[in-house]
Amino acid sequence: MGVNQSATIIAGLLFITPDLAVRDQAKRAREEFAHALSAYLDLVALKRAADAGPAEALEKAAEVGEGWPFLYLQGTLRRARLEKIPPTLPVYARHGAADAVLALDKPSMLAGAYHLREFKPGDRFDIGPFRADTWLLPHFVPNAGIRLTTPEAVLAYTGDTGPSPKILRLAQSADLLLSEATYIHEVPTADAPYLLTARMAGQYASQAGAASLMLTHLWPGTDPKAAHETAAEAFRDPIYVATSGLVTNVARGSGHAVSRPNDADA
Repeated sequence: MGVNQSATIIAGLLFITPDLAVRDQAKRAREEFAHALSAYLDLVALKRAADAGPAEALEKAAEVGEGWPFLYLQGTLRRARLEKIPPTLPVYARHGAADAVLALDKPSMLAGAYHLREFKPGDRFDIGPFRADTWLLPHFVPNAGIRLTTPEAVLAYTGDTGPSPKILRLAQSADLLLSEATYIHEVPTADAPYLLTARMAGQYASQAGAASLMLTHLWPGTDPKAAHETAAEAFRDPIYVATSGLVTNVARGSGHAVSRPNDADA
């Protein structure tokens, strides 16, 4: 190997090493923020349960936590208050899907706390850094499956659904397919058009070329281990079962899930 070749290789290594270090730092920061945000949302829920108003609950919850994620939240909320920006939560829902939920209480309870952005299944739109693609999937009520895409990863979520060829398009090469799996082996005949099994979820993940699979919406009392083993008959890549407190890092080519200790199963 000549001097010039050696110099070129060394220069290349020196060029990419800082980039790799920055990516690793960014990954750790995203994971830390995800954990903090999960804790923050729990705190907001507790404040609301204690009759705090929407804005008060957001600010008081941010003051409880420690670390840079909570400092960031505090600064954002403080800036919103000073600039008189209402701390509304954007809520994306299929047209009419939120009506029943919003009718559970008087309008003033939630007014000003959210901004409803309705869409039709089949629409494509942006949510912050995510490109959202949606598909109409079969269920007892209309359901929109959603695929969230960033340059770093793709998350596909079926929602509650029955069998459909659209699931393959939804999950194509996704880094994580979050799939409904109400039953393990077989859906009762009357419900068969509207629900999936763990076996079907594994088959869809395999056929779509997904990098990892997470089973969710298991029927109460279902053995998570049995659901996992059944899905694994068709899909050999990482398989997880959604549980309360589960934190998942979705990265290109693989899914990595870490469960917070002392959390009960969903």
